Amino acid sequence: MARPHLSRRSLLAAGGATAVAIGAAAHPSAAAAQPADDAVGTPAEALRRLLAGNHRFTAGHGRHPHQSLDDLHRLAAGQHPFAVTVGCADSRVAPEVLFDQGLGDLFDNRVAGNIVDDLLLGSAEFAVEEFGSLLIVVLGHERCGAITATIDAIRTAGTAPGHIGAIVDSLRPVVEPVLNQPGDPVENAVRANIAAQVRALQTRSPIIAEKVRQGALRVVGARYDLDNGRVSLVA
Repeated sequence: MARPHLSRRSLLAAGGATAVAIGAAAHPSAAAAQPADDAVGTPAEALRRLLAGNHRFTAGHGRHPHQSLDDLHRLAAGQHPFAVTVGCADSRVAPEVLFDQGLGDLFDNRVAGNIVDDLLLGSAEFAVEEFGSLLIVVLGHERCGAITATIDAIRTAGTAPGHIGAIVDSLRPVVEPVLNQPGDPVENAVRANIAAQVRALQTRSPIIAEKVRQGALRVVGARYDLDNGRVSLVA
């Protein structure tokens, strides 16, 4: 009798189930279900959870969830991040902190200027395909250094040293069209870049575009305020 063929996904699921069972036996308290208010089943719920966490953070009432040793042991068996972040590498903009989340909650992708290149796009697609993440947040922030460097390079016709030039070159097509708009040029460019990266995720990835079309995924743009810690949706 021929043995049934098992797909890679089936093997991963079987292995994960075994690992979870072993982990539950070794760490009974870690096997307990997450609190009801942590349950996320739709993109809208995922977004509400992030914004509620940011409200706790700015109010000084952070819960710091899923950061215990029990959580560490539970997650060793596998991860199921409910949201993907595409953020800037700025040291002041740590997603788990400003959204008051913990281990296993967010699939972080961070690079100066929150630029969606091929590698980052593949990383986001991986989270959506393998873990069923429901939300992608492109997270820019005020006074972004990568944006400022790009504006300086454009205005002085100069070049950035080393591989910083690759960041400037990637941001230049987004920044140049808004330089002469009214208002603060850095802020205008930050917002334009957030919107551009949201578009890139959905236009360059058939995987993401299809999930969005099905209602299984949402892609949003957000801006982080360095002065008060608030996250606001802008795209």
